[in-house]
Amino acid sequence: MGGIIAGKRVLITGVLTEGSIAFHAAKVAQEEGAEVLLTGYGRMSLVRRTADQLPKPAPVIELDVTDPEQLAGLAEQVRDHFGPDAPLDGVVHSVAFGPPGVFNLMEASWEEVSTAVQVSAYSLKSLAGACLPLMPQGGSVVGITFDSQVTWPSYAWMGVAKSALESTNRYLARELGPRGVRCNLVASGPLTSIAARFIPGFRDLAEPWDTSRAVLGWDTGDPDPVGRGVVGLLSDFYPKTTGSVIHVDAGVHAMGG
Repeated sequence: MGGIIAGKRVLITGVLTEGSIAFHAAKVAQEEGAEVLLTGYGRMSLVRRTADQLPKPAPVIELDVTDPEQLAGLAEQVRDHFGPDAPLDGVVHSVAFGPPGVFNLMEASWEEVSTAVQVSAYSLKSLAGACLPLMPQGGSVVGITFDSQVTWPSYAWMGVAKSALESTNRYLARELGPRGVRCNLVASGPLTSIAARFIPGFRDLAEPWDTSRAVLGWDTGDPDPVGRGVVGLLSDFYPKTTGSVIHVDAGVHAMGG
């Protein structure tokens, strides 16, 4: 099979439903020739049903990105699926979570905020570190963010967590570049995923994408463009790009009010 990542082996985290960015990244990756392994957490029966909807049903392993024991065993599980001597070429971090309280800036507790930062930002380092032994020849780590250059209505501490994610990505790029590992993020426009249901005032946050600022037009129900952005960064077409945030948001980040 041809394609821009033909023959590559890719680990994709955060798959839940067919509406998730992770699912569409996996779909495009398969269409572009990659062998895909998925991870899920919690609702594993749903994740496996979702994995069966891919062009080629993909195997699924359970992974809590905050569990040191599971992270320590991740490399062995990946080898079980891809083979003991098969390197991993790409890793997709599509994981974020914050307790309901994080969407209130002044009322959120440190416990709530620390959970959001650990799951949504620190876990990028944790995942990359767990996969590093599988990437002796280098590779690509790609994460998903929501533009943190500005503030957004109701986003509060999740916006701070995304800022931490973007900074973590830059420092990972510095640390892992000498090993040939590229680290980049895709900044997605708003999507009506399951995660969006937990953001109070999501419609206010998404309002700029309903205006002329979305110069290419934006469909909040279509994660496919973001999935394509992820796969582009997994490919060898960006051999010297690292520490970057690539915006897939119809241009909103670059437009004035």
